[in-house]
Amino acid sequence: MEWIVVTLASLLAGFVDAIVGGGGLILLPALFATFPSAQPATLLGTNKSASVWGTAMATWQYSRRVQVRWRAMLPAAFAGFAGAFAGAWAVTVLSPDFLRKLLPLVLLAVLAYTLAKKELGRHHTPRFAGRAEWVAASLIGVSIGFYDGFFGPGTGSFFVFLFVRLLGYDFLNASASAKLLNVATNVAALILFSLKGHIWWHFALPLAVANVVGSVLGTHMALKHGTGFVRGIFIFVVSVLILKTGYDAFLR
Repeated sequence: MEWIVVTLASLLAGFVDAIVGGGGLILLPALFATFPSAQPATLLGTNKSASVWGTAMATWQYSRRVQVRWRAMLPAAFAGFAGAFAGAWAVTVLSPDFLRKLLPLVLLAVLAYTLAKKELGRHHTPRFAGRAEWVAASLIGVSIGFYDGFFGPGTGSFFVFLFVRLLGYDFLNASASAKLLNVATNVAALILFSLKGHIWWHFALPLAVANVVGSVLGTHMALKHGTGFVRGIFIFVVSVLILKTGYDAFLR
């Protein structure tokens, strides 16, 4: 029964994550509920061992249909990798607790801005080109990558929002680019968790397969229905993130 529950959760997480990020909202709570006595780091590592494959599959699928701006995104992915490693190191010496109360407020501001700007992310009109674009993308990569390594919730949604707001991408192109950076930050975390022995490898394979299946379905839906669909899912995921992080910060 444990295998069935977490595998189905991984499939759904892959589906949601492929569209706009936020798969950790589904798989992580399922792992914590199913294995309440396990070390949190082990469950976080096991989550990464599955999500990295679904995110990689989504990146590959998007790249076949969406014109990813590789010259900007590859340096940004390396910056995200370095940022995630630095954030993971920082969490060993600093407590991320101060972010718990701040995060739902930041997400609320993101949601309010997205709802107020109804044309936000509907048209793909990149603001930068050449060096300016890869520098801006790399700054987003290293900062959100650091956040992912240090704390984590909502990383994919932050990538999408910043690509839309700062770089001028539409939601579909932003989601495609966010997947590449998410792969980099997930790999950094996976390496760290592997070195510290915090992965249940016997769960890794079935969770990864389920996550990839969900990712294929989610990417297909995003590509089929386009920017408006991705924007709607983004608003839904950010709303759920606000409720979840708000509950954890103020009511739990």
